[in-house]
Amino acid sequence: MIELTLGEIAEATGGQVHPASAMDTRITATVVTDSREAQAGSLYVARLGEHADGHEYVGGAAERGAVAALTSRRVDELPCVVVEDTTDGFAALGREVVDRCIAAGGLQIIGITGSSGKTSTKDLAAQVVADLGPTVAPIASYNSEVGVPLTVCRLTEDTEYLVAEMGASGVGHIDFLTAIAPPRIGVVLNVGTAHLGEFGSREAIAHTKAELVRALPEDGLAVLNADDPVVAAMVAQTAARVVTVGQSPDAQVRADDVEINVRGQASFTLGIPGETPVPVALRLHGPHHVGNALAVAAVAHELGMPVEQIAQALGRAGAVSRWRMEVHERPDGVTIVNDAYNANPDSMRAALRSLAVMRDAGAAVAVVGEMRELGEDSETEHRAIGELAAGLGIDTVVAVGDGARAVADGFRAAGGRHTHECPDTDAARELLEQILHPGDVALLKSSRDSGLRFLGDQLVGEESP
Repeated sequence: MIELTLGEIAEATGGQVHPASAMDTRITATVVTDSREAQAGSLYVARLGEHADGHEYVGGAAERGAVAALTSRRVDELPCVVVEDTTDGFAALGREVVDRCIAAGGLQIIGITGSSGKTSTKDLAAQVVADLGPTVAPIASYNSEVGVPLTVCRLTEDTEYLVAEMGASGVGHIDFLTAIAPPRIGVVLNVGTAHLGEFGSREAIAHTKAELVRALPEDGLAVLNADDPVVAAMVAQTAARVVTVGQSPDAQVRADDVEINVRGQASFTLGIPGETPVPVALRLHGPHHVGNALAVAAVAHELGMPVEQIAQALGRAGAVSRWRMEVHERPDGVTIVNDAYNANPDSMRAALRSLAVMRDAGAAVAVVGEMRELGEDSETEHRAIGELAAGLGIDTVVAVGDGARAVADGFRAAGGRHTHECPDTDAARELLEQILHPGDVALLKSSRDSGLRFLGDQLVGEESP
């Protein structure tokens, strides 16, 4: 965090310092929105959430060392900067930090969006770009109107690169985020049906994802997925230069000779215009990481990294965020793939394809929970996932919870071999301990609130946070 006084924060946010005598109080540590994470020198942002009023926890933040709060009303427990809206005030504070970093050393900002794969690509990009200089990237999936300012408030004058994950559940959300962290490089991975119930249509999703490339400057770079026609068409919506990535014949940064081993790890030949093709072998699990790696390669090449170094950095990178294609080999010979941080139809299909290539001598078992926020298309999308699982030759589907029953229905209707329906994760755990045998591979995939990520932890003997 760049040190700021409350007077400077008030100027940046249009707020008022109370008491006035606290104008020179200095923030020297991290900015937090959770009072339990406050430490000596912190600024606590008191948000008004759906279920809690952050102003009620100012005292707790003070007890842990916070020296001030950003609030929408006066509080007695700490000096505060009072703003009309803490979300907008926090965004303005984040932009102030970004502007100071740009002025101090020419901070480069890379924005990443897409219906699926944002966090994995962000993690991969951060590891690769860090070879070039000090890099800041979000923790886990901090990609919202709260997560982005939390991330940028970790910047210092020495930071050279910011990898910003930008999510959206409605039109205008990415516009809001690019106003906090204006990218010079923007990556659009795909346009699918995540949050379809909130957006209303895939066209609305595409328009929102394109907010990222519309925000790029003329001297910027848009990295677009040539394998997704909706993304590729975004070339008409940006003033920036465009580089396309993928496996289609017209992709500029491309992967040839792709091979997937039994652990689901990809190897391929990386081709970049004007460069000698180089081999890449990924540690990450899942064929979908080929596209993610190509996007990262395009970013790194734009930043001046030699192609050989790009290949080496991609090959070294590992999984960072929890519950995303975590592969655990149990002592009894069962492999657990915990990919249950979140799910939508596109990421579910990618996970099932990964499971299909990871099977060896044993059975392939898909443990699926509900994909949420799909609106009126929910049952159709779930049923289609079951049909795909059968088409891929998955041996067993375990549908957990009422919301996943349509997956089981689709699997049975398409000729799936073994189907189980469990009312909750406790029943699913009991079932899985009975049906899993040495050599089997079990994939767990669901939306976050369906809880399968914690079931995955239990199956490998780990404690969930």
